[in-house]
Amino acid sequence: MSTAQQRDLISVEEYLDGEQVSKTRHEYVGGSVYAMSGGRNQHNLIAGNAFAFLHSRLRGSSCRPYNPDTKIRIRFQSHIRFYYPDTSVTCQPNAPNETFQDQPVVIVEVLSDSTRRVDEGEKKDAYLTIPSLQIYLLVEPDSPAVTIHRRTDQGFTRETVTGSDAVIAMPEIGTELPLSELYDGADFPAGAGADHVIRPDEDV
Repeated sequence: MSTAQQRDLISVEEYLDGEQVSKTRHEYVGGSVYAMSGGRNQHNLIAGNAFAFLHSRLRGSSCRPYNPDTKIRIRFQSHIRFYYPDTSVTCQPNAPNETFQDQPVVIVEVLSDSTRRVDEGEKKDAYLTIPSLQIYLLVEPDSPAVTIHRRTDQGFTRETVTGSDAVIAMPEIGTELPLSELYDGADFPAGAGADHVIRPDEDV
């Protein structure tokens, strides 16, 4: 949910120290920081549902979900980025005293008008470079529809799942995610995405 940029470049250490005391979360891209705006109630409800459901399903396993306060660090040869996804799952977590994760297996972003372009573009391209990542979910806020980027032996593929009866298989972490749970309590316009459809898309 990045909105405003502070133009002076800062180091990773300055960024991490600042986030510890800042009342506003910021994402970090190669020295530039971007303040994050708050989401709509619908957005926050869906993100909370994703975390709560995965927390319940993964209890007792080696994998754990993390809420939107946990950053993901992405290391490129030329620079480092930190993003705050809406939900992430990590099976090999960083040390407890750190404020970020390096090896997410699942990342969930709930889309909004202000973040769609970044989530479907810049962030997707960055997330898919993470060696541990198996699934990237882009969740529509106003209809039961999720775009799934899934790692295969041939690279990432993309499919779209729609309808409140649909279920997202997640064998990579030993569970599945019903859209009925993901969208529990969400308020949709009449007739928005009632049918169950799984549509494979092109490789990405």
